[in-house]
Amino acid sequence: MKTHDRLRLMLMMILATVLLLLGAPAFGQDARLKINNLDKLTAKAAEVVDVMLDGPMLKLAAKFLEAEHDPEEAEVKEIIKGLKGVYVKSFEFDKEGDYSDSDVEAIRQQLKTPGWSRIVASMSKRDHENSEIYMLVDANQAIQGLAIIDAEPKELTVVNIVGPIDLDKLSALEGRMGVPKMGIEGSQKPAKLAEGQNEKK
Repeated sequence: MKTHDRLRLMLMMILATVLLLLGAPAFGQDARLKINNLDKLTAKAAEVVDVMLDGPMLKLAAKFLEAEHDPEEAEVKEIIKGLKGVYVKSFEFDKEGDYSDSDVEAIRQQLKTPGWSRIVASMSKRDHENSEIYMLVDANQAIQGLAIIDAEPKELTVVNIVGPIDLDKLSALEGRMGVPKMGIEGSQKPAKLAEGQNEKK
């Protein structure tokens, strides 16, 4: 192969690699987070909620919902029908300091990868509380994943929802399957949620 052709091939390979990296937010981004690092907190916690629902388990959970008699459960059933997974780790401790900032930061680092965007941040320095909501959006601006971090001095909850999500219906999941009540209004769109970043007084 001539030197000119070899250089041309190398340039094409470099360009292809760059395009692949730039395309990461839209294609092939995995919405599932690695949250097993939090398992070590189980021994310290007074109360633990650990939810791992994916594939067949989600379908099984849907069967137990009284969709025919309860409109709210019917809505929840419709939401989880299209999901790939719901994962929750929630801990309540008897005293402060039983989990560290590094435990939470390990989750946040994953949410700094391409595709993820923080849409809500609510922080209180006075009460040492921090609540965050992140979305993973594909090339068509469809939500393919959601992450919630709710960190308080004696409580820590991380929620990871994987699969297509309709924000108009998302609030129906609050208070169910280990998902905390975060005050997500069904009518809120991503742009409005981003504007809603605030600091608790």
